[in-house]
Amino acid sequence: GGSTAHAPARSVAMKAWIVHPDISKDETRRNPEFALAEAVSLACALPKVDVVGSQVVQLNRISPGMLFGSGKRDELKAALTRHDVDLVFINGRVSPVQQRNLEAEWKVKILDRTGLILEIFSHRARTREGVLQVEMAALSYQRTRLVRAWTHLERQRGGLGFVGGPGETQIEADRRSIDEQLARLRKQLSKVVKTRTLHRASRAKVPYPIIALVGYTNAGKSTLFNFLTGAQVMAKDMLFATLDPTMRAVRLPSGMDVILSDTVGFISQLPTELVAAFRATLEEVLSADIIVHVRDVSHPENDQQRKDVEEILAGLGLDPARPRFEVFNKVDRIKDQAPLRAEAARRGDVFVTCALDGTGVGGLLEAISRALTSNRTSETIRLPLADGRRRAWLFAAGVVEAERTRDMCKEIDVLWSAKQAAQFAKLSKEFSA
Repeated sequence: GGSTAHAPARSVAMKAWIVHPDISKDETRRNPEFALAEAVSLACALPKVDVVGSQVVQLNRISPGMLFGSGKRDELKAALTRHDVDLVFINGRVSPVQQRNLEAEWKVKILDRTGLILEIFSHRARTREGVLQVEMAALSYQRTRLVRAWTHLERQRGGLGFVGGPGETQIEADRRSIDEQLARLRKQLSKVVKTRTLHRASRAKVPYPIIALVGYTNAGKSTLFNFLTGAQVMAKDMLFATLDPTMRAVRLPSGMDVILSDTVGFISQLPTELVAAFRATLEEVLSADIIVHVRDVSHPENDQQRKDVEEILAGLGLDPARPRFEVFNKVDRIKDQAPLRAEAARRGDVFVTCALDGTGVGGLLEAISRALTSNRTSETIRLPLADGRRRAWLFAAGVVEAERTRDMCKEIDVLWSAKQAAQFAKLSKEFSA
């Protein structure tokens, strides 16, 4: 029976408790209820973690050694003991000293926001570069936290070993061995980055335009991607379900072929140690011809999320002139859609959709087609009859309008973008070389 094989796996799930410290003096603090909800969905994105409780803890000030005051610590300890909790995720920064002291007092494993996001990244990274960046971020983070191994938690494999138990060599390793590992990873990374530039150069020869979907985590990008491509990319309601760019060819209603790229979900207050690991997964966005920003307009903080996404795009160095469309997604969850539809009508670069059933997606695809064709120019190209390769490239790129044979030459009328014309010129140079 299949059921017996799976039974033990369920019992290994670690029971987790989520705590969001709401510090009253913090000017930049977000709505604690939303922050807690995001923290819970972050924790749910981890395999083998079962969230058994969550709470906001109000703090007037931070206790340097323990984070929480003694009353709060006792209260939390009672709840943790009652629910037999193994892991406490504190949604914020926890210093190594605070972590050690709380772990000793509560007899549980503590993860802060950085540790948790690293753990998720480690499960999701697919490309070689993504994996190396995550390992480096994890080692730098651990270097500040060389905590003795945990003896009372059973050993578990998985992730980077933050959630794991005793005997994890990385935690026991002293700083020198971590530094040696970091140096080795940096070397590997520089090699990977070199070869990736080659991959990108080979993709630049692909005649199709690239459309990148971006958005705050859980905005519905993967669901939209699946609807458009029919591809079964993981589209769970789960944070970071797609850490590495997934690319698929899609034929637009106009008959034009494009490549659609799904990227990792953005998140506010991304710990600085993780920015490189995060950016490694967003490379595709920089080479995209069109950016489609998917927003969950049903989320109470969707305006703040929009700002977060725009800041990250600006930080990546994205050209502001690059065509962008905004998608107001999850509109099925909103009772009064009139204001959203009015804004979409007024702006012209906004589309109101429900990615689950494809409502409103047609208009978006037509706008993408128009944007890709609007800056095209007509030209007539003469090729020798024997030049089958360049002729084949023009047909593959879908830019041929008409073709005639005249004076032992092929005369081909094309309608193409500046990017395609440049690719063709480069190709011609390679053939004549």
